[in-house]
Amino acid sequence: MAESKEIRSAPLTPRTASVMGTPTVSSPIPVSCPPSQFHSPSFSRSPLLHAEEDARDHHVSKTGTPKTPRTPRTPRLSVSNLTPKFITPLASPMRKALRFTKLDPQDAWLPITESRNGNKFYAAFHTLCSGIGVQALVLPVAFTILGWSWGIISLTVAFVWQLYTLWLLVHLHESVEQGVRYSRYLQLVFATFGERVGKVMALFPVIYLSAGTCTTLIIIGGSTARTFYQVVCGANCTANPMTTVEWYLVFTCGAVVLSQLPNLNSIAGVSLIGAVTAVGYCTSIWVVSVSKGSLHGVSYDPVRTGNEVANAFSVLNALGIVAFAFRGHNLILEIQATMPSSEKHPSHVPMWKGVKVAYTIIAACLFPLAIGGYWAYGHLIPANGGMLTALYQFHSRDVSRFVLGLTSLFVVVNGLCSFQIYGMPLFDDMESHYTGRMKKPCPWWLRSAFRVFFGFLCFFIGVAIPFLASLAGLVGGLALPVTLAYPCFMWLKHKKPNKYSFMWCLNWFLGTLGMALSGILVAASVYVIINTGINVSFFNPR
Repeated sequence: MAESKEIRSAPLTPRTASVMGTPTVSSPIPVSCPPSQFHSPSFSRSPLLHAEEDARDHHVSKTGTPKTPRTPRTPRLSVSNLTPKFITPLASPMRKALRFTKLDPQDAWLPITESRNGNKFYAAFHTLCSGIGVQALVLPVAFTILGWSWGIISLTVAFVWQLYTLWLLVHLHESVEQGVRYSRYLQLVFATFGERVGKVMALFPVIYLSAGTCTTLIIIGGSTARTFYQVVCGANCTANPMTTVEWYLVFTCGAVVLSQLPNLNSIAGVSLIGAVTAVGYCTSIWVVSVSKGSLHGVSYDPVRTGNEVANAFSVLNALGIVAFAFRGHNLILEIQATMPSSEKHPSHVPMWKGVKVAYTIIAACLFPLAIGGYWAYGHLIPANGGMLTALYQFHSRDVSRFVLGLTSLFVVVNGLCSFQIYGMPLFDDMESHYTGRMKKPCPWWLRSAFRVFFGFLCFFIGVAIPFLASLAGLVGGLALPVTLAYPCFMWLKHKKPNKYSFMWCLNWFLGTLGMALSGILVAASVYVIINTGINVSFFNPR
C-alpha cells in the first residue's frame, strides 16, 4: 500500500503537444475572393511553430517541472534564399500553392466558373453529351467514298488522334507555374499564340462549333419533331400539320426554356439525359438496320467518277465528314473548369477518369453505327440525313411505329440537351462583356434576355440557311485544327518538352499534319460543293 501511494504521489510526466491536442491558433486573416474559388487553390494554413512551442511551455510550467532552455531557432530565410526543390521537398508544393492563388473575381459571376463542385460523373455526362450527336449519323456517307478498308482505318486513326489531343487539353487546363486555370478554350489559345493571332486562328471555328452546332440542332431537332408527330399521328390523322418553320419554333422554345438553368454544373442532369438518349438512338438505328439485313442490290464499291481530280476531292471531303464526327474539344476546358482543383488534388485526375468512360461509350456507338450502317445500305444511303433518313426511307413499313417514334423522340430530346452545353460558352461570353464593364454580376433578367436572344438568333439562322447541315465536310475541315492541331502546339508552348524528344517530335508532326489537312479539306469541300452543288433554299426550310 505504501508503494502504491508513493507511485500516485509522483509528479506526472509532461506530455508532448501532439498528445495534448492541437494548440489554439488565432483565426486566419479573411481572404477576399469569390466563393467558387475556395474549391480551387487551397487556403488552409498550418499552425505556426512558435504558437505550438508557447503552448507546450505553458503546460510544462503548470506541472511544476522546471523548463529546459529552448533551442535557439534559426533565423528566417527570405524567398530568394530558399534552398533548392530537391533539398526541401515540402517547400516546393507550398510555393506552388501560393502561386496558384491568383484569383479572378469575374469568374464567380460567369456561368462556366460560377460553380466549381463538379466531379468525374458530371464530366462523363457532359463529355458524352457533347461528344456524340447527330453528326455521327452521316459517317456511313463517308464510307461510300472511302470504302471498307480506308473507311475503318480513317475512323480509327481519327478516334485515336483526337483522344490524344483531348489528353493534352485536360493536362493543359491548369498551370501551377503561372498560377492560372485556363477555364475556356479561347483563353488557352490567346495565352499560347497571343490575342491577335489567336482570334484569327481560333475565334471563328470555336464560335461556329458553338453557335453553328446550336443552329444545326434546331434544324435537325425541328425536322425530327415533325417526323415524330407524323409517326405518332399515323396515316389517318385529320389534324392540320404544322409547317417546318413552326416545328423549328417549337424546338427553339423548348431549348430556350431549358437554357434558363444558371450554370454548367446545373445542367449535369440535362447532359445525363442527353447522353442516354444519344446512346439510345445510335444503338436503335444500327441494330434495326443490321437486323433487317442489307438492301437488295446494295454495292460496297467506292463511288467514283471519271474525273481523277473530282475523285481526289471527294475522298478528302469524306475525311472532313469523319473529322466532323469528333467535335466537342472546344468544350473540354469549360467542363473541367467546373471542378475544384488544388495542389494535392488537381482537376485533371477526375476529369480524365470521366473522359475515359465517356469515350469508351462513344466508341461503342460510332464504330457499329458507321460499319453496320454501311453494311446495311452501302452506296444507297442518303447523303442528306444519313442513317436517320435511311431508317425512315427503307424501313418505315417493316418496323413498328413504336420503334420509329421512340428513335425520333430520342433525337429530339438529345438535341434539346446538347443545345444547352454547346450554348453555354456563348452565354458565358455575352455575360462576360457585361460583368467586365459593370464590375458586378449579371442580373437574372438580363441573363434570361441574353439566352432568349441567342436561341431565337439561332432560330433565324436556321430558317434563313436551312441547308447548313449539308456542309458537314466544310465545317469539319474548318474545325479540324481546334480538335487535332492546336492542342499539339499548345503543349509545345506551355510544357516545353526537350528538343527532339519523343513528345516534341510527336506534337510537331501531328500539329503540322493537322494544319495541312485542314487546308486541304476546306479546299476539297469547296470544290465538291461547287462541282456537285447543294440544295440551296434561303428562307425555305422543307
